Amino acid sequence: MDIIETKRHRLRRWQESDAASLYAYAKDPRVGPNAGWATHASLAESQDVITIFQEANDGYAIVDKATGQIIGSFGFHDRRPVEALADLKQVEFGFVLHPDYWGQGRMPEIVRTALAVAFETMKVDLVWCAHFDFNAPSRRVIEKLGFEHVLDRPFVMERIDGRTVTSRLYRWTRERYEAQSNGIR
Repeated sequence: MDIIETKRHRLRRWQESDAASLYAYAKDPRVGPNAGWATHASLAESQDVITIFQEANDGYAIVDKATGQIIGSFGFHDRRPVEALADLKQVEFGFVLHPDYWGQGRMPEIVRTALAVAFETMKVDLVWCAHFDFNAPSRRVIEKLGFEHVLDRPFVMERIDGRTVTSRLYRWTRERYEAQSNGIR
């Protein structure tokens, strides 16, 4: 999928010309550290990250349809955080949003659509989502959407300062999605 649409957003693949837009929110210290990565120090660093996004081919720029501006990123990452479930087809959602757009219901709108894409188009069995214990905005999104908390585990912030924090892991199963699909969208 190259483009995913919600009411207010278009999720599209990252382009080299997006570096300034990525840098506009990635330089904000409220963004990266909450997601486990260091604040971007330069436009060149944002350009390098876009190259990584393009090589991984699992991430999207979130574009505000009203303005055409990139306001965040969303990823469908191939991760299997629970060994006992490794045989299931699964993805982990990763997302960040420019702080100017926090509290507007944008990420829940995007995640609801992403759940439909994951279960209906990608045909996964399980969707994971996680946040660090100190990341209240992501916790609110994940809990608001009704993800089921599965476990907490230590996580070393290697990309920032080496401290150990708690990663809270949540899931959404195919069975639950199918039983509640009328209420998701």
